[in-house]
Amino acid sequence: MEIASKYNPAEVEEKWYNYWIENKLFHSEPDHREPFTVVIPPPNVTGVLHMGHMLNNTIQDVLVRRARMQGKNACWVPGTDHASIATEAKVVNRLASQGIKKNDLSRDEFLKHAWDWTHEHGGIILEQLKKLGASCDWERTAFTMDETRSESVLKVFCDLHEKGLIYRGVRMVNWDPEALTALSDEEVIHKEVTGKLYYLRYKIEGDPNGAYAVVATTRPETIMGDTAMCIHPDDPKNTHLKGKRVIIPIVGRAIPVIEDDYVDIEFGTGCLKVTPAHDVNDYMLGEKYNLPSIDIFNQDGTLNENGDRYVGMDRFEVRKQIEKDLEEAGLMEKIEPYTNKVGFSERTDAIIEPKLSMQWFLKMDHLAQPALEAVEEGCIRFYPEKYKNTYRHWMENIKDWCISRQLWGGHRIPAFFLPQGGYVVAMTREEALEKALEKVDYPLSIDDLKQDEDVLDTWFSSWLWPISVFDGINHPDNKEIAYYYPTSDLVTAPEIIFFWVARMIMAGYEYRSAPCFRNVYFTGIVRDKLGRKMSKSLGNSPDPIELMEHYGADGVRMGMLLTSPAGNDLPFDESMCEQGRNFNNKIWNAFRLIKGWERDESLPQPEAAKIAIAWFQSKLSETVAELDDLFSKYRLSEALMLLYKLFWDEFSAWYLEMIKPAYQQPIDAETYKVTLHYFDALMRLLHPFMPFITEELWQALYHRKEGESIMTTLQPGQTAVDKNLLADFETLKEVVAAVRTIRLEKNIPHKDELELQVIGQYNNQYDSVIAKVCHLSSLSSASEKQPGAAGFLVGTTEYSIPLAEKMDVEAELQKLKTELTYTEGFLQSVMKKLSNERFVQNAKPEIVEGERKKQADAESKITLLKENIAALEK
Repeated sequence: MEIASKYNPAEVEEKWYNYWIENKLFHSEPDHREPFTVVIPPPNVTGVLHMGHMLNNTIQDVLVRRARMQGKNACWVPGTDHASIATEAKVVNRLASQGIKKNDLSRDEFLKHAWDWTHEHGGIILEQLKKLGASCDWERTAFTMDETRSESVLKVFCDLHEKGLIYRGVRMVNWDPEALTALSDEEVIHKEVTGKLYYLRYKIEGDPNGAYAVVATTRPETIMGDTAMCIHPDDPKNTHLKGKRVIIPIVGRAIPVIEDDYVDIEFGTGCLKVTPAHDVNDYMLGEKYNLPSIDIFNQDGTLNENGDRYVGMDRFEVRKQIEKDLEEAGLMEKIEPYTNKVGFSERTDAIIEPKLSMQWFLKMDHLAQPALEAVEEGCIRFYPEKYKNTYRHWMENIKDWCISRQLWGGHRIPAFFLPQGGYVVAMTREEALEKALEKVDYPLSIDDLKQDEDVLDTWFSSWLWPISVFDGINHPDNKEIAYYYPTSDLVTAPEIIFFWVARMIMAGYEYRSAPCFRNVYFTGIVRDKLGRKMSKSLGNSPDPIELMEHYGADGVRMGMLLTSPAGNDLPFDESMCEQGRNFNNKIWNAFRLIKGWERDESLPQPEAAKIAIAWFQSKLSETVAELDDLFSKYRLSEALMLLYKLFWDEFSAWYLEMIKPAYQQPIDAETYKVTLHYFDALMRLLHPFMPFITEELWQALYHRKEGESIMTTLQPGQTAVDKNLLADFETLKEVVAAVRTIRLEKNIPHKDELELQVIGQYNNQYDSVIAKVCHLSSLSSASEKQPGAAGFLVGTTEYSIPLAEKMDVEAELQKLKTELTYTEGFLQSVMKKLSNERFVQNAKPEIVEGERKKQADAESKITLLKENIAALEK
């Protein structure tokens, strides 16, 4: 292969991605190998790629590609989620722009528009993931509303209803007045809001003096729904209210005063208005004392016929108006600023309205127990482990899941109501009729059955995802579910630990009696340099596609991974992508350097090259062992940095320097062959992180057959590590660094040869390497340092470079004397510390030891400096 002078990601990326697809290199079928299965957290079908997706899918791809290169049968299943609330909101907005209201359409007409939208915008995000290099098995692409998944969802609903785990009832739910649907507790985001605390006067019925009780509330607009006032039985300041009735301000309706220790005596005046239809806690008091519930809101947050003079007004407009009306009527005691937590819809950001509503619920206690035990006992492991506490707290305090949504888009609840009351649950209308005829004693036709209008919560389909993508609900004994399940790793965000992770674990134990995955890797949140979460609304999120066009997919992947420790937020900085691009260029240029060498079969292998080869083999093996350890702990950021240093520092800066031929000279065949072998190994190690450039260079390294790919080669394995050799080389590097420093300080060009002398006896087995890298004319042992020689210490060994004819003696003397004065001052400060008995006795032993080492180093340096000065003054 011809290799271009510069790396052009645009040319390389599309070429190799198409090659991988054409050769079905991402496709998996059950076989004899160990499976490695990952299911993608399905993004919204009409979504587009954002930075969170980039991070999450890069991590998944790294894990999948590495598993494939460990000889496992890697299967990464892609797919999308129908996202009822988000999709319906987009469709409603589009219809509105065309002058069409949702309510003017029939359900079927609206669903046609919804499917048109899905087909028009769906799948864009999956195409964008291909640009990232995602090695998904695209032939397995699933959609939560495709035929297989839809059948699975309905089957599970019917099964859980049959088991008595799904029930229907009126409960207090979180109502989204914008999306016009109930939400589960997990879909409500609580934010601190600065508002007002209103103190309202409730006159005591029949009191001759017109006395009143004062109630503090943040929601004066709900007084029309009040059905009681509650006081604490032991509150001395409100004893006079016991057994009385009070009159709701403006409304004029009398309500009883009840007593319950739920009331906080310290909050406000100790009097609580009880509005059972619009507050969760009030609802519980209403149940306990058999109070009536008055619902004052329409579904869109306007006031209904129970809203007195405010009928048809929006709830927040009513709040403003009622404040004025109460003040005018002399029924407002006072108003104070007040900060409290308010629930917002996760999807629409509308303020949630607690509302009594007939909904479908799933009992969670039975499902939660095995799912909690699985994580507690380590059958499923969380990375980082801190999320176990979050998970445990939620699971131990779990509430029943409200699974119905008042939408048209989604899986319609398979419940059919009967003409004279009651209902049946069945997969089809025909099956429902059969069940109904067994239940009733009156004539019934299929047209008499009325299916529930509601749909299921989107999460009710995605909680089955690891099972349903292999059709394990409809066909629980099929060979794919038997082979690929349990899946291996899940990569997701901690904010959906309850929505999705916990529920998938529950479904896994309910339907497979096994965990749905072995490991969960929680990513952090991608933030900007100011620490803000990246979002469209803030305008602080770069377009991932533009980033990849600018820096290349490998550059962006690397930029994200270098700053993404598991579970911690990622402070994204575009300069990291630039670092990624620079690393690509470094790899490219190293390859061009090696491939540019001319080989001479007749040349013997130099001694320096033999030593360098032995050293790098040990370094490579040591890195492979460390890499395996980091991957086992899911420390991917550190794993990439380890490989970055291996290539940039050890291979490029040291190994290539040790073995490269002299300018315009050939290299011996053996060293060249081994160097290509090492480059091949480095490409294989880097491939999971940087798939495109590694494929391009691996293909260009040797002649390859059509269909061959680095993807399907094995990762380099561990071999014996010579620890002594590695330790010796660290010493060797210090010697080389010191010689280079002297060249720099004395302004001696690299082309000028130097002489290096070692004072006393030393290990000379690495002389050939030091001589080559330092460009020495000789390296020998000497009994003492020559006058005018520059010296340095490595450990306790003294080195000397004769420089008599190469230096300005006066300038060098001045420099040495300045350094001597500084070092003597430094030694004095260390000695002062060590002569302080309190310091020596009270400081940690390692700190005292550190000071003693500083003393020894300073004393050695002073001796050397004095010798150098004396030599120059002779």
